[in-house]
Order: sequence, then C-alpha cells, then structure tokens
Amino acid sequence: MTEVREAVSALVERAGRSDFDGWRRNILRLGGCTNPVHLVGSAGYVDTTTGVALHAYTSEALGGRLLVACGNRRATVCPTCAQLYRADTYQLIRAGLVGGKAVAETVSGHPRLFATLTAPSFGPVHSRRERGGRVLACRPRKAGERCPHGAPIGCHIRHSADDPQLGEPLCPRCYDYAGAVLWQAQSGELWHRFTLELRRVVARRAGLSRTALADSVRLSYAKVAEYQRRGLVHFHAVVRLDGPDGPGEAPPHWATVALLSDAVREAVGRVRVVAHGADVVGSRVLRFGRQLDVRAVPAAESADSLTSSAVAGYIAKYATKGAESAGAVDGRIHHGKDLATLPVRDHVLRMIGTCWWLGALPSFEELRLRRWAHMLGYRGHFSTKSRQYSTTLGALRSARAEHRAREQRSALDLDERDVVLVGQWRYAGRGYSPEAALLATSVREGGDRHGA
Repeated sequence: MTEVREAVSALVERAGRSDFDGWRRNILRLGGCTNPVHLVGSAGYVDTTTGVALHAYTSEALGGRLLVACGNRRATVCPTCAQLYRADTYQLIRAGLVGGKAVAETVSGHPRLFATLTAPSFGPVHSRRERGGRVLACRPRKAGERCPHGAPIGCHIRHSADDPQLGEPLCPRCYDYAGAVLWQAQSGELWHRFTLELRRVVARRAGLSRTALADSVRLSYAKVAEYQRRGLVHFHAVVRLDGPDGPGEAPPHWATVALLSDAVREAVGRVRVVAHGADVVGSRVLRFGRQLDVRAVPAAESADSLTSSAVAGYIAKYATKGAESAGAVDGRIHHGKDLATLPVRDHVLRMIGTCWWLGALPSFEELRLRRWAHMLGYRGHFSTKSRQYSTTLGALRSARAEHRAREQRSALDLDERDVVLVGQWRYAGRGYSPEAALLATSVREGGDRHGA
C-alpha cells in the first residue's frame, strides 16, 4: 500500500512538469507493455531533394527517454505484446488457408490438414477423460493392483478440469523422467525428420522419385508447440500440398486430401530418433505418441466443419504460451540451489531436476539441458513454418510500421514531399519508474487506452 501511495505521489509531481504531456503520450502509445525498452537520441524527417530537416524530435521531449514495446510473445511476460503477436500469428496461419497477405486466394482449394502430433507415454499420469458429455474415472483398475513400488496403478477419481493432480504420475518412481526430458529436448529433431519422411511417403504413394516429387508438388506447413499438463509438448500443424512453385500454383490431380492424410499417418509412425546418452541412461529410440489427430480443413467453411478461422485461432492461441502453462517457471534457472525454492508442483520439479542432472554430464552437453531446464528440456521454437506457407511475421510487422509512418507523415503534412527519416538512438535501459508503471497499468486495464 505504501508503494502505491508513493507511486501516486510521484505521478502527481510528474503532472506538474512541462514535459508531462510528451511523457504521458510516450507511455500511452505502448498500450500497456509491461517491460519497455528505453532509447535515448533523436530523429527527424529530411527532404531528400534539398537536404533540409523538416521535422525533428528528441527523447528529451518525451520525458527523457523514447519507450519502445518489448515485443515479448509470452502472455505471462507481457500480455499487450503477446496479444499483438497472437494477432499476427492468426493472420499468418489464416493467409495460408484462405489467401491474402500476398498469398493467392486459390490456395483455399489445395489439400490441407490440421494435425496434432503428441508425445509418447513415459508412465501413467492422472488425466481427465470424457465420453458423451460424461466425465469418466481417471484410470480404472482391478482391486489390489499395484506397481513394483507399491503404488496403485489406477485411479477411480473423476477429475475436474482444474484438478491439480492432472498430469501428475501415478507413481513418480515408475515414471521415466530421463526419457521424457530427452524426448522433449530432441522433439524438434523428431519434427524435422517427420517433414522429411512425409515427403518420402508422398513420393512413394504417388509413384515418383523424391527428385520428381519436387518438380510436381511442394509440401508446406505451419506448426505450434503446446505444453500438456504432464509437461511435454505436442505439435499442432497445418500441412498443405501446393504446386512446385508454391501456394500460387495448384498441385497435380493426384495430390488429394486422402493421400496427404494417409501419408501423414504413415510418416508419424515411421519416424525415429536415437536419444543421446545411451551410456548413461540406456539406449532409447524416440518417436511420436500413438495419439494422432488428423482432420481435413475444407475449402468451403460451414458450421459443422473445421473452419480455417478456427484453425488459425487455435494455433495463434498457443503461440503465446510457454512451459508456464504446464506449471513451470517463465524465466531461466541460473543456479542449482534455486531448484529448492521454485514455486512448482512436484512433477515439474522432477523434470527440471532431471534437466539439471543430465545437463551436467558430457554425454548431454550438446542438448544444453540446464539452459532449457525452465522449459522442461524443450529447446525448439514454439511456432515455425516452411518458407512458402504464407507471409512472414517480419512482413506483417514491416507493413504495420509503414502504415504508422504514413500516418505520421500525413499528420506532419509531409505527404507530398520526398522525405526520409534519419535518426540516432542508443539503448538506455528498460522497465518503468513507479509512476510510469501506474499509468501503464491503467492502460492495460482499459482505463486510459486512448489517452483520454
């Protein structure tokens, strides 16, 4: 309470300064970003014909610092920037399904699927099962059945959606934590091999060599990783077949949804990766789980079909989530002594501890497990796409920046002049002062979003 009073007092004091309006606008335009970057310097528009500076502004006019949004994609770190990242991801995914953003609209007629690839089991965990709208018992068992460690091998509880037991192993001593962490660490490689194997399977089913396939069809995809309650990722992906030149060209007549669906199922079942560290934890061959969901995304959207908008929204939602959705922490762990004080449930702590233990051994040095312990071993990108799936996040950001630049030039009455923006900025820190944080919070909660 004392901190709030001090922040309010500082805000009142700031309001009496001559640079208050510029300082306030500097914060309002960030929309509530939680951890902005501070820049010091100046910029201005210069007439390219005459070399005359037409308009200039400095960080001093903005309260001493120019604040730039942090751009973090994770909703737990910065909800404001994550919302923008989610919107961009939605546009990127949807453009690859229905066209737009420099993608031909005819792409909506190409064979495409929405597939979910899961992790295998490393031991039974508490789960929520539903059938016909009814919640079923977690894991039915016969009376008296127990694991080698004496723990029941089943569970008759009908878990609620927010039950903290969900994802916890029935017997932690039976659970293969080393296998789970290694699968997580090499799941990116497993996905890469899946995309290669999928091309081989499509070629074989079409009766073509892999070289001939590249001359006939192009495989495009976009995917996102989502953490399950048990702390392992699974991949949601849009997989599409185009002509050899990409989304602007129709694939050959033999490239059908049925062929692609069968090829995905076969490729998932075939792909394998040999895990690191057989000399320490034994030989392991990593693969995807048996649970595989493959659904067609039809060209014509209807209420009873999987729509392009629904798929784009689903993928975009998970693009802003991380391991914290499984109960992990959202920052790196720098010291082993920190493990004892982490505010996480037992299962997550065991996965982090396994990362820390294996990460210290030479056999796992390449995996850099300690660096990614806070991610429970996962070290891949959360959202990725093939080169010609659709537009890029960079292109969307550039278009937005150019739109804002046009608005600024118009406001300065520079539309009819050939000008260039010239500036010099240097990094000067990040974050908010207490009074600035108070104003940013009001923006984030909608109280001052438009600068009223």
